[in-house]
Amino acid sequence: MLYSQRGSPGSRRLLISFVLLAAWEAGSGQLHYSIPEEAKHGTFVGRIAQDLGLELAELVPRLFRVASKDRGDLLEVNLQNGILFVNSRIDREALCGRSAECSIHLEVIVDRPLQVFHVEVEVRDINDNPPKFSRPEQRLSILESRMPDSRFPVEGASDMDIGSNAALSYKVNPNEYFDLDIKRKEEETNVLQLVLKKPLDREETHEHRLLLTAIDGGKPELTGTVQLLIDVLDANDNAPEFDQSVYNVRLLESTPNETLVIKLNASDADEGMNKEILYFFSNLVLEDVKSKFTIDSTSGEIKVKGALDYEDRKLYEINIDAVDRSTFPLAGHCKVIVKLVDVNDNVPEMAITSLFLPIKEDAQLGTVIALISVSDRDSGVNGQVTCSLTPHVPFKLVSTFKNYYSLVLDSALDRETVANYHVVVTARDGGSPSLWATASVSVEVADVNDNAPAFAQPEYTVFVKENNPPGAHIFTVSASDADAQENALVSYSLVEQREGERTIELLSRSVSSGHVVAKVRAVDADSGYNAWLSYELQPAAGGVRSPFRVGLYTGEISTTRVLDESDIPRQRLLVLVKDHGEPALTATATFLVSLVENSQTPKVSSRVLVGTSGSDSSLVDVNVYLIIAVSSLLVLTLLLYTALRCSATPTEGACAPGKPVLVCSSAVGTWSYSQQRRQRVCSGEGPPKTDLMAFSPSLPQGPTSTENVSFIILLNFSLNSLT
Repeated sequence: MLYSQRGSPGSRRLLISFVLLAAWEAGSGQLHYSIPEEAKHGTFVGRIAQDLGLELAELVPRLFRVASKDRGDLLEVNLQNGILFVNSRIDREALCGRSAECSIHLEVIVDRPLQVFHVEVEVRDINDNPPKFSRPEQRLSILESRMPDSRFPVEGASDMDIGSNAALSYKVNPNEYFDLDIKRKEEETNVLQLVLKKPLDREETHEHRLLLTAIDGGKPELTGTVQLLIDVLDANDNAPEFDQSVYNVRLLESTPNETLVIKLNASDADEGMNKEILYFFSNLVLEDVKSKFTIDSTSGEIKVKGALDYEDRKLYEINIDAVDRSTFPLAGHCKVIVKLVDVNDNVPEMAITSLFLPIKEDAQLGTVIALISVSDRDSGVNGQVTCSLTPHVPFKLVSTFKNYYSLVLDSALDRETVANYHVVVTARDGGSPSLWATASVSVEVADVNDNAPAFAQPEYTVFVKENNPPGAHIFTVSASDADAQENALVSYSLVEQREGERTIELLSRSVSSGHVVAKVRAVDADSGYNAWLSYELQPAAGGVRSPFRVGLYTGEISTTRVLDESDIPRQRLLVLVKDHGEPALTATATFLVSLVENSQTPKVSSRVLVGTSGSDSSLVDVNVYLIIAVSSLLVLTLLLYTALRCSATPTEGACAPGKPVLVCSSAVGTWSYSQQRRQRVCSGEGPPKTDLMAFSPSLPQGPTSTENVSFIILLNFSLNSLT
């Protein structure tokens, strides 16, 4: 949320800059908003739906929702207007401590189709924390003999805010004896010292009370105070002195107990007991520091006492007093700053925030299955985490944002092959040696109806005794379906097939116009024009226009247009075949076509479909046997026919037998013009027809089919000519 004063040009320019920044980041795949901490409930954050390019009307139907890891319900979205607003109190210090950067990361998820967006909401610091001292008062003991310009350390304040809101300055109430000196050291640590302006006189004043005030840099500024109680001591010439006022030490966080941190050494110019020095933790040292370190009062050695943890605390400030053994002891002061160095002692952590399961086996590649977030409390390379999957699974990890991954589909699924995958995600940090953690995701593959029922064999031959009573058991067939649940439930129906009918032809609705469904063939025992056949499709009942047609002479049934949902799923076609005799004779055949979806079209065996071929060797064997059989039959028939013709009495006249006429089936029908134009017509008891008709069999066209051509020979004559 951006605040500005009405009429302020600078504020308007700042608002425009933030709006442009949010728009630019939205185009790059992430939205960025900024709000101050402690904003009231309902405070406007941003028009998140508009910035993501989503219509308000589709938020509810597409299940628009916002997820945030470990952030509770700090932010919420109004689904009526698509505005992201503050839902509950946001305390930056409780959220991020004193970290310079503080953001709330949101995952915006919408379905149909599934989309995932990442939104970062920066929480800006406000000056809501005053400087605080660790105790309400500090007591100092100063010998009255200390010379002007002597310095005495004072504990500073701390501020939970950051930046300028935590930049502290100090002042002490005006007095004639003490002034305040501030020195800035490393790690933004201020060293505060009281400076003696003129000698003290214990007999005149044995105690001085000062008020130390800490002021932060916020607007408006906040302050904190502590009471300084100064006891003036009698008798001391020289105080112990360290060679440095501040010592810096670096320690691994895994440093074991009793490890030496530093050995301090102070000196005193006095003699005797006044020269002997003891070392102590200053009264400014808190109990938390004393629980981690110890000091030997005689040697000045500081050692590790408790377990150190870089993730818990990165720096310790230890104030040390060196006190001589005088009756009125004097003290020297120094500060030891211990900086911890991170080691790889934290295992990466993973959280699966969303699961979109089960996944259909026909899901598109790139479908999101799960959202995974990883983290590591270590720093640097020790906290850099990479994720990997178990090999040989049809999924992959896609990095969508820093420490966020999406588990997506990478290759096609088949539930009938694998119905469930056990996916293991491994998170490994960059430490040496690296640490790792795993999380398991069980991915269930949901079934779709992509397998048609199948019988054990395409055709069954059953022998049935006559005179069976009704209801008697004849035969049992069984079909199986590789799908699951309702997709695998198989029902059976018996379709009656009468003479002259053809049935259970399945056709996909997605075929194009002109697709050949099947071919109808008829044979006429006559010859000449009487055997010249043509085909036509009888109109459907009610005058409904059929989406099929039949070739006039080929008998091929094909589609006239693309099939659609309005076409009834079961089509009944009545094919009429007639010859060209006088009068014309006709016959009919009924053809049933069932329209199915693509996934329901069965894989039909090549043994039952017209126009498909089996193995080349089987086809060659069949043709060879057929040629031998037909050739033998032809030779025998011709010999018998010649013998009969030679023994018969010649008959003259109009009814005299003529030469046989050969009629072959072809692409234009089952009749072609004979070599002789004449046709002999006999009546009464004259000689019979002597025409030979040859039909090409319905064998599939294989690689050798043009070399192995066979014919069915029909000999039309009667034996009464022998008499």
